[in-house]
Amino acid sequence: MNGQRIGYIRVSTLVQNDERQLEGIECDRTFIDHASGKDTRRPELESLLTFVRAGDTVTVHSMDRLARDLDELRHLVQDLTSRDITVEFVKEHLTFTGNDSPMARLMLSVMGAFSEFERELLKERQREGIALAKVRGVYRGRKRSLTPDSAQDIIRRIENGEAKSRLAKEYGISRETLYQYVKAANSTQSKFSPVVKLTGM
Repeated sequence: MNGQRIGYIRVSTLVQNDERQLEGIECDRTFIDHASGKDTRRPELESLLTFVRAGDTVTVHSMDRLARDLDELRHLVQDLTSRDITVEFVKEHLTFTGNDSPMARLMLSVMGAFSEFERELLKERQREGIALAKVRGVYRGRKRSLTPDSAQDIIRRIENGEAKSRLAKEYGISRETLYQYVKAANSTQSKFSPVVKLTGM
């Protein structure tokens, strides 16, 4: 009797497309974690490890989606294959069954090391990019937390006398972030009309 194909997807943030990782691959069930590579808490992976049974195939887009580092990768693959569960990595075109040759085990270590190395290079490039942007004075930091409509609604409510601290709590942003929107609104008003200071607390 054939087992099920179980998909595992990990995306770093909620804004990433979680469907593209296994696009075109039909899975009986898919587990999706929204967590960064350094995050040790991945509840959906834990659920998958409990759910899979002998004869199943666990399909993952790439090695770095399954594990945070080489040691964890080897541990997870060995744990699954020892339970007669096949592990399939789409990007690397590698499949592990537990009856793998020494060459296949070597490939697991080599490809896993490459994935870990690529991830570290990406992080280093990001750090260097941020440092250079700060030197040039163009680093913007994190994106703003409000949509344009929400920002306009907050400004309107401040103009009507509502307390900034209560609005910040309602919209789930810090008061510092709210003050940035107020500052931007005052700056815009000063360009096109007499300044109306939004000072309600």
